[in-house]
Amino acid sequence: MTVSHSVRDRWAGELEGDWLEPSLPLGYSALMSKIILFNKPYGVLSQFTDTGTAGSPRPTMSAFIDAPGYYPAGRLDKDSEGLMVLTNDGALQAQISDPKFKRPKTYHVQVEGVPSEAALDRLRAGLKLKDGPTKPAHADAIAEPDYLWPRTPPVRFRKSVQDRWVSITLTEGRNRQVRRMTAALGHPTLRLIRYSIGDWSLDGLAPGDWRWG
Repeated sequence: MTVSHSVRDRWAGELEGDWLEPSLPLGYSALMSKIILFNKPYGVLSQFTDTGTAGSPRPTMSAFIDAPGYYPAGRLDKDSEGLMVLTNDGALQAQISDPKFKRPKTYHVQVEGVPSEAALDRLRAGLKLKDGPTKPAHADAIAEPDYLWPRTPPVRFRKSVQDRWVSITLTEGRNRQVRRMTAALGHPTLRLIRYSIGDWSLDGLAPGDWRWG
């Protein structure tokens, strides 16, 4: 049985929140299992346990989410903030995190300095990193996001250097890719927030909060 997007809202209660996500690739025929959208705070590991620091455990998602059987579809660095998607469906987890399905991920990035239009064009065209050229990205200068929350600890600024916000949308995922891309332009990342993954966004989610997707 497949639920169409047009009747999703009408059937949501009867199906206990399960529906077919319209942005999934065509041919995905099973009812979608529940999705959790989580706004990961700065300094929290994108996993439920921390076995790497015996005696000095770091905060994990288990401090915020108590939903057995749900696992993150993709990761977000400890020093990054923002949207994470969790699911109890292994196949869906792979589809969300696998770059071959080209699910766009948008990041709002505070950088040191003021990137020129020529610098943003380098992101749009793709630039060379040590692990190879990046795919073309959507990149635009933006105003400071109106949803912004105070970060703990605060961002360290150099008083003599201006900063700007940039929106960067990727269809691939490499280790610390956004930070390496802005560094290659000469504009180190000061703060990185993942705003959206496909059709899911962190709108209405305070840091540490989660909701069903």
